[in-house]
Amino acid sequence: MRDLLRDILRDYSGFVELRYHSKVFRSVTAEKGRIERTAVRRRSGVGVRVLEAGTWGFAATGDPSPAAIRKAIAEAQQAARASADCRRQKLKALPSVSLAQGEFCEPGVEEVVNKPLEAKIQLALETEAQARKSSARITSASCTYNEIYEEKAIVTTDGADVAFRLVRPELRIQAVAEADGQLSSGTESIGVTGGWDCLFRTDPLQMAEKAAATAVDLLSAGYAEGGWATVILSPSIVGLLVHEAIGHTVEADFVLAGSVAAGKLGQRVASELVTLKDSGRSEFMPGAGGTLPVDDEGVPTQTTTIIQNGILVSYLHNRETAAHFGVEPTGNARAWEYADEPLIRMRNTYIEPGSQTLEEILASTPDGYFLDGARNGQADSTGEFMFGVERAYRIRNGKLAELLRGVTITGNAFEVLQSVDAVSRDFLWDLGSGHCGKGQPAKVDAGGPYIRCRAIVGGRQPAS
Repeated sequence: MRDLLRDILRDYSGFVELRYHSKVFRSVTAEKGRIERTAVRRRSGVGVRVLEAGTWGFAATGDPSPAAIRKAIAEAQQAARASADCRRQKLKALPSVSLAQGEFCEPGVEEVVNKPLEAKIQLALETEAQARKSSARITSASCTYNEIYEEKAIVTTDGADVAFRLVRPELRIQAVAEADGQLSSGTESIGVTGGWDCLFRTDPLQMAEKAAATAVDLLSAGYAEGGWATVILSPSIVGLLVHEAIGHTVEADFVLAGSVAAGKLGQRVASELVTLKDSGRSEFMPGAGGTLPVDDEGVPTQTTTIIQNGILVSYLHNRETAAHFGVEPTGNARAWEYADEPLIRMRNTYIEPGSQTLEEILASTPDGYFLDGARNGQADSTGEFMFGVERAYRIRNGKLAELLRGVTITGNAFEVLQSVDAVSRDFLWDLGSGHCGKGQPAKVDAGGPYIRCRAIVGGRQPAS
């Protein structure tokens, strides 16, 4: 396909970008000892962008024939010309950058794609059964195995000429416990870019047992007292915080729209213990779920330092916003499917590990909470956030005490990061399952070390 795209572009001047994208989704869900759903969905085609009259034109076709692709180029050119008068700021030229060339294949592709469907079905059935039999109090459980296999070829008139393949498997287990009419749930999940062995660096049966144990333990858990508190955040909570409440605010299109990070380059926004990065690579450990070698503009996905020792030093860019800010693009342009235009999206976002052990941080915390297991929440362009926590433990005299339920964590992400006074040397990617949403989905990952900071813990208010 790459050769075909290259041959077509020889007939065009100006800027034209052709992106072939083939995507295969596979999914298996087991519940109550049986397979509830199996699905396979395939999508492939070519997305076309042109830069003409200072603006973009986009078109797409599900027909990969030369005639259909040429027709899509003409449609994109027509769209650019028609909208040019409506664009206030013209994009005169894209910044010069070393664009990717060659072919890449992320590890694990053949291992996962060639794994028989029967093996994936058996995995879901055995894992779901393990969750149900872990305790008599488990009333229901489910296990879903998902897999996304992608092939891409990106060719542009200014030098990109690249193709790559990757696969992203993931597993999610949920268990529900009941006692005296009260329900609670526990969830364990993992998602990676890589092979079968990478996905199961943790035994799936152990994941099932942990999900069931969490559901059962939460039945008898009490509630936290609401208010400001010292908290130790696990890598899953750290990942959710830096992705949702920091990462989106530094995506350059959001910056231009007025996010809280606008105008703050060079300013202190976090503790000097905090260095925050976004990378197309899987740093510190293999398999991060947002790994990719090249973005959808053909820019290599290097590691970008966003915050260096507490100072905001960079935004995340595509080629257009890089031109606006006079910097190099960071390789963050991503499209979900061939018919989607590339948007600025994160890849793998993380805080770098520090020098302390988790045990040392706990021992030096006389009073507070240990928060683990990210649940859904929300954040906005001001950095304000509220996240649910699956497992929260009271910290008393440097030791973990009772388990608590129904806990939330709230605050302004930049203020929380400014209060960081301890960062562990432990590191974990912990958000590789699921999707990030921003007009279109994207597979990402996030994580980091354990950190100690100050935040508002949501719970029951003490009686007056």
